[in-house]
Amino acid sequence: MDKSLYHVVRPTIFSAPGHALRHHNHWFVHLGLLLCDQAFILLGFALAYWMRYVADWPTAIEPIVTEVAIQNFVAFRAFLPTTLLLMLVLLVLFETKGLYRLPRGSGLLDYAGIILSSTLTGIALLIVVVFLYNPFYYSRLIFAFAGVNIILFLSFWRILLLGFRRWCWAQGIGQERVLVIGGNGLGYQVMNGIAAQPHLGYRLVGYLADQFTTGTAKPGTIYRHLGGISNLEQAVKANGVHQVILALPFWEHRRLPQIVQICRDMGVAYRVAPDLYELSFDRVDVQQISGVPLIGLKEVSLRGWNLALKRTVDVGLVLLTAPITLPLTLLLVLLIRLDSPGAALFRQVRVGKDGLPFACYKFRTMVRDAEQRKAELTQLNEADGPLFKIRHDPRVTRVGRFLRQSSLDELPQLWNVLRGEMSLVGPRPALPDEVACYEPWHHRRLEVTPGLTGLWQVLGRSNTTFDEMVRLDIYYAENWSVGMDLRIILMTVPAVLMSRGAY
Repeated sequence: MDKSLYHVVRPTIFSAPGHALRHHNHWFVHLGLLLCDQAFILLGFALAYWMRYVADWPTAIEPIVTEVAIQNFVAFRAFLPTTLLLMLVLLVLFETKGLYRLPRGSGLLDYAGIILSSTLTGIALLIVVVFLYNPFYYSRLIFAFAGVNIILFLSFWRILLLGFRRWCWAQGIGQERVLVIGGNGLGYQVMNGIAAQPHLGYRLVGYLADQFTTGTAKPGTIYRHLGGISNLEQAVKANGVHQVILALPFWEHRRLPQIVQICRDMGVAYRVAPDLYELSFDRVDVQQISGVPLIGLKEVSLRGWNLALKRTVDVGLVLLTAPITLPLTLLLVLLIRLDSPGAALFRQVRVGKDGLPFACYKFRTMVRDAEQRKAELTQLNEADGPLFKIRHDPRVTRVGRFLRQSSLDELPQLWNVLRGEMSLVGPRPALPDEVACYEPWHHRRLEVTPGLTGLWQVLGRSNTTFDEMVRLDIYYAENWSVGMDLRIILMTVPAVLMSRGAY
């Protein structure tokens, strides 16, 4: 993926340094992580030596049997220069690739990608150096073992770190206190993103706006209005703000220099969210003429050969997983029929690419008269925009609730994928009633084939606001790549297992 998913949610363009004390703490944490990584690298190489020379795996290297075997055996101290060289090379690679500078919301895949590429590069360089110096002195397998061990150790170490960090954030420990400036649509988009993703480690203290507005907040959320923009200095001091996000509408951009200067004078980190609402968020292409930026609309990347490649990947993955999905489908059909009367499959008209309707298949998760009872439950709707969702919907069956939480109710949509009506990754297929309520810019999400999963699912699922969902869909359409699809599919697995935002 060319751009971090984290920056999709936080479209900031520049920032300033924060408090000196926090900077000192960050440096201390940075040094601690670096030293721990070096220790695991040393441990990985030591384990590789034990595997090859002590455990005699995969073929024996006996120090005392023949003269040839004695020549092949190497004491661990002989590897110390090589180990130190590898530690130095990986230190440089980790630093240059930003392993210790990843954003707060980065996940395991972000860390694992840097660890994997850096370790493979480091091992390759080490092999070249060692065998140019003395090609018959070391066992080649020890370097392969070392590479695998280091990748596994550092990745597992990052899993523990991420789990501990998110636990701390969930307990309110180590969160950054964020103040948003701007009470318009952009300001509420930023605040909704922070509220929908507490695992990023941010705590919203409120917002500043010259005119109080209720805006379009995340359902069930009320944001604190802390006064006008002129109250910035007082609000920062009173609430212990660590970071200020400037989300002003374009007609207020003349105030940016003054606000930025206040943040700098107070030593508070700041970020600026560009107001691209008039240009449909991320659909912009920036060029320069003599230093003057010219902004135009970007084209959807899912066209031509890209579309053919995506289709090939979809069909290939569906066929490869068929030995697992087909028996699972039969089992779920049996459970649904035993749980409640009615057909196991539910057929519903959805709107696909270019606004064309198609029959979307799902496992039935509700009672048979669910559609007839929808009108009487309208007042219980918990979703915003044209969506209709109820967290504890009384129409859902026992098996249906499990299917929804595990997302297995969407398994029959693999048939839609084979038919070309859907893709494995893409925007959520919308109902005709929802599309009828779309604003003009919402229709741009219909320019690509709908999918079983997408950015909206891995970043929040039902907790994501509708406007944010559309913005993520537009970003996906413009920045698609095979790597992005595979990454979203991998990120969907933990999102589904933890039932995050599913109901």
